[in-house]
Amino acid sequence: MKKIKLLFVFSLIFFPFLTVTAQTKPIDQKSKYNLSILLSNLSFTEIENITQKIANAYLTKQIITEFNYNLTSEEANSIQENFINILSSYQGELIGYKAALTNTKAQETFKVNQPLLGILLENMLLPSGIKIPPNFGAKPMMEGDLMVRVANEKINEVTTPEDTLKYLDAVIPFLELPDLVYDKNIKVNGEMLIAINAGARLGVVGNVIPLDEENINKDKLKNISVKLIDDSGEMIAQGNSNALLGDPLNVVFWIKEQLKAQGKTLKKGDLLSLGSITPLIPVETGKTITAQYTGLEKDKVTEVFITFE
Repeated sequence: MKKIKLLFVFSLIFFPFLTVTAQTKPIDQKSKYNLSILLSNLSFTEIENITQKIANAYLTKQIITEFNYNLTSEEANSIQENFINILSSYQGELIGYKAALTNTKAQETFKVNQPLLGILLENMLLPSGIKIPPNFGAKPMMEGDLMVRVANEKINEVTTPEDTLKYLDAVIPFLELPDLVYDKNIKVNGEMLIAINAGARLGVVGNVIPLDEENINKDKLKNISVKLIDDSGEMIAQGNSNALLGDPLNVVFWIKEQLKAQGKTLKKGDLLSLGSITPLIPVETGKTITAQYTGLEKDKVTEVFITFE
């Protein structure tokens, strides 16, 4: 519960709207010498320059209009690691992970055959009902998402997606507010998305719902419907949790395996954003958007909402 309580600290609200430059925080020298950089075709200086370009665009909310690098996966991971090192001074400590492109249609769009992994920092998460400017990012978007919380580090030892359920203790409605950063005229691929931390920017969280057999089991978890409703009552997007690799637990297992390949593990309390349930849609000024979740709580529609003004 310690990490969830952080969501309601008012300091979470104010950071995203500051205009700062990435140059105020140099890249940690230790992060330069990770294995990914050693496998890179780019020099340390080039990796650093690309990171600063991305970080500056992100922090000043300016679209990247040129990107002339054909990144390898190792280079993209190196840039993401250094990017997170810069952001941590403003966005706080690691609070979990996000899986992007867990929907097969999204994977086809970006020509990838698996999801992408990003990092969640504590100040990225905002309480339901918050009002924020519509230009919260360089290229602000929104989508209906879903979170789960890790209950036990034994989750790192499981060998099947189904077994991950034993080591999760909560499911949380999550209206993600990603930032794609790149100009619409740039052809974006998976490596470029990894470099910008899989588009992680902000997200609105609802109430923590206990994950147990009495409340919601593995079969119910893959049958959660989500609708995005505007303030006129019009439904602007909808989807079902089975869009998450067929089953949200498949995404949990994938995140665990990706971290294992990187020599990392999940920790108790980590929050896992499982990906796009609804289509990704642009933000409109003056709109209040409500995400309605059916299937999270018995005989009840669970809601989170945000106003862009």
